[in-house]
Amino acid sequence: MDYIIIGILVILSVLSILLIHSATIDDTYIKPISIKKLITVNTVCIFAFILASLFNYKTLLKFSPYIYLIGIVLLIGIFFFGSEKNGARGWYEIPGGLDLQPAEIMKIILVIILTYILYRKNQEPLLLIRDVVPVVFVVFIPFMLVLVQPDLGNAIIYLVILIGMLWIGNLKYSHAIIGIAILVGGYFLFDYLYSHNHEVIGTFLKEKGFGHWADRLDTYFAPEFASKDQTYHVDNARLAIGSGELLGRGYMKGDMIHSGKIPYSYSDSIFVVIGEEFGFVGAAGILILYFILIYRLILIAINSKSTSGPLIIVGIVSMYIYQIFQNIGMMVGIIPLTGITLPFISYGGTSLLINMVAIGLAMSVHLHQEEDSVL
Repeated sequence: MDYIIIGILVILSVLSILLIHSATIDDTYIKPISIKKLITVNTVCIFAFILASLFNYKTLLKFSPYIYLIGIVLLIGIFFFGSEKNGARGWYEIPGGLDLQPAEIMKIILVIILTYILYRKNQEPLLLIRDVVPVVFVVFIPFMLVLVQPDLGNAIIYLVILIGMLWIGNLKYSHAIIGIAILVGGYFLFDYLYSHNHEVIGTFLKEKGFGHWADRLDTYFAPEFASKDQTYHVDNARLAIGSGELLGRGYMKGDMIHSGKIPYSYSDSIFVVIGEEFGFVGAAGILILYFILIYRLILIAINSKSTSGPLIIVGIVSMYIYQIFQNIGMMVGIIPLTGITLPFISYGGTSLLINMVAIGLAMSVHLHQEEDSVL
């Protein structure tokens, strides 16, 4: 076992329990979450990490096509049996007050199925039509299913995983340059069209039931059209983080957190709790922990003697880098607001479970790297 990774997971779990307890103690929209319940959830998830570590990941890859189909069925079933929260239909309600979010599960499923596909290419350069297009199609199906829930945050993560794994899967430089040019060009084109055709695009989105997308896009691409209600979340988040200054106001002493001015402070906005109560030092400390975790994962990939191992690691690392950057970036106003949790810190049973299982798969690469392939 890589005990540095285990140590980081334990530290993040303890911090998560303390931060969520602080964020919910005075929240009028959610009952205070007891430390006992949080300890139970984290203990179960750490146990899942251990099981995933001991399980030979290569056996999992062998059944990846069937796992992928199960994931697609779960995503489709959401539209018939799912429950709605915050304007998105993306959860299955499980007896006992638990929720299951297939969009979170699909992240690790995509890492597994893409590893299986790219491994079978035997490190040969990927051809555009024969290789890249089918891989993109595999990601496109769950991307669209999650996008229409609507859950833009997790849908974008699927694309990030795809890009990272195509790169390590031996994508040609010419194809990579074309892809980057399309993404950059598409960004600036959308920025121009949205700002110059704001009323038309905004009306269209609202008529199609995506009014909350228009509100979030306004705060970033067209702030001159955004109302104070639309910028309320980000404005207050920045104020709270800034008020923490160097050392923070102290644990459970965040004025803006405990006055209810930060929506979802226990989940998507948990970084605001860190910034206000522990200041720049606390925020930097969290980032250092993430840096060490990702560094250790990359070391596992570098030292792996298998071909499939590094593919899994890169998929997981791509997922974490984007989630961390997106979650913190949207709280400080440099990225549009989307519903993405901060890994291992935010409240959310499915999210924490999948994150722990993902690290468990990475640890499995470390423990089973010399075993014969079963693919």
